[in-house]
Amino acid sequence: MANILVVDDEMGIRELLSEILGDEGHVVQLAENAQQARAARMESRPDLVLLDIWMPDTDGVTLLKEWQRDGMLTMPVIMMSGHATIDTAVEATRIGALNFLEKPIALQKLLKAVQQGLSRSAEVAKTSTPSLPAISAEMHVSNPAIQSFSSTSSAYESKHFASAPAPASASGNQFSNLSFELPLREARDAFERIYFEYHLHREGGSMTRVAEKTGLERTHLYRKLKQLGVESVKYAKRGE
Repeated sequence: MANILVVDDEMGIRELLSEILGDEGHVVQLAENAQQARAARMESRPDLVLLDIWMPDTDGVTLLKEWQRDGMLTMPVIMMSGHATIDTAVEATRIGALNFLEKPIALQKLLKAVQQGLSRSAEVAKTSTPSLPAISAEMHVSNPAIQSFSSTSSAYESKHFASAPAPASASGNQFSNLSFELPLREARDAFERIYFEYHLHREGGSMTRVAEKTGLERTHLYRKLKQLGVESVKYAKRGE
C-alpha cells in the first residue's frame, strides 16, 4: 500500500483515479491545483505523484520545476495531459518526471506506470540507506521483487488456501496453477478471481460479509466482481 497524490483540476479525473487506485489498495490524496498540491506534499510526503500539466493557476511543469529547485522532488512524478506536445513531455522528463501519460488514460498503462514509479521509489529508499554497503545496491535492484512476491504468495497460500475448502467452482490446485509467465495484470486478475470466489463460497454469497472480509466497500466489491467476471449470485443460490 502506498500514499499517492493525484493533482488534477478536473473533478471527474480525480474521482476516477482515486477509485482505481483505491481499489488497488493505495491511500489516495486529491488536489485540484498547485496550491493544494504544495500543501499535500509538505504534510504527507507522498510515495508517488500523478500530476496534470494544464492547470489554471500554476501548470504542472512549473510546479515540477519548483519542487526540483527546492529539493522537494524526492518522489516519482508521473505527468498527465490530454493536450501536451512532445516537447512538453520531453521537458518534464528532463526536469525529473518519471513518466508521461496521455489522456484519456488507459487502465493498463496507468497501473503499469504506477507500479514502475513505486518500484523506483522503493529502490531509491533502499539504496539511500547509509548502513547498506555500496555493493549491495545492485542486489536490491534485481532481487527484492521476486523474493517479496514469492514469499508473500507462499504465505498467503499457506494461510488462506491450505486449511480451507476450495470454492465449488474451482479445483483445489487452481491457485498453484497460476503461471508466472502471464503479464502482471492477467496474473493479478486470475489471483483476484480465485480470492473472491473463495470468500463468496465461504460466506455463502453474502456480499456484506465478503465486503467486511476483503476490506472493500460494497459498491467497489460489486464493481470488482463484475470486472473479473465473478458471478456472486450462484454462491447465494447454493446457500453454502
